[in-house]
Amino acid sequence: MQYDPIKRSLGNVFNKRPVLRKLFYKLLDLLLLRTWHVKKEIRQWAMQYPGKAEILDAGSGFGQYSYYLANKNKKWKILGVDVKDEQILDCSQFFERIGKSNVSFAYADLTKYEEINRFDLALSVDVMEHILEDVEVFKNIHAALKPGGMILISTPSDQGGSDVHDHEHESFIDEHVRDGYNINEIQEKLKSAGFNKTEARYSYGSPGKISWRLSMKYPILMLNASRLFFIIIPFYYLITFPLALLLNYMDVHTVHKTGTGLIVKAWK
Repeated sequence: MQYDPIKRSLGNVFNKRPVLRKLFYKLLDLLLLRTWHVKKEIRQWAMQYPGKAEILDAGSGFGQYSYYLANKNKKWKILGVDVKDEQILDCSQFFERIGKSNVSFAYADLTKYEEINRFDLALSVDVMEHILEDVEVFKNIHAALKPGGMILISTPSDQGGSDVHDHEHESFIDEHVRDGYNINEIQEKLKSAGFNKTEARYSYGSPGKISWRLSMKYPILMLNASRLFFIIIPFYYLITFPLALLLNYMDVHTVHKTGTGLIVKAWK
């Protein structure tokens, strides 16, 4: 299942005007359950940083998290890095057009990233499942954080992450190099990289699994089958959108014994 071509197609549609790009961010915020969980953690972290802070958006993609952080506190300085030049150029141009001077973007390979004691927070959302050399990335981010700094990670778990249900099934997303992390495994890797404290919890419990299928999996499958489904998708969401929102709310406000996603925090 190819996910990146769909993202590029959507990006081309919403990048035509800044107002459409902002609408795109808002839709992602509402539909993507991981965003609900990540924002919850950022709000908790933000209580300790009402003033200045430096933040690394490690794998910034379309820039939706950099946009959220930039709006949340104008005193924060955000650096978004990504391995895709076209996304860095795209984000740089968009943020310049809308006058967000507290955000900048740069190309970076996280497996080779070099920065020392600079950031208070590093954000890694939908990234680590794409990188084979994960411990190297954790070491580099650890070095880039200030003492007491935190990394916040959202990634699939081994409990069916990437919509994998057993060893005979392949990842729903072809671009993933691993189907998901064991909740203890990722914390041990972070500790081996130098982090002295870790916390992890499951996301995408029972409500989230249903929401994922309704809001993401089925639409992506349709769009992969034919681009003609771009015409049908808006009507599909008119029906499924309210239910997806309710399921997302339930997932964020429930403690899950297991789940297909992980929210992981680690401190230097």
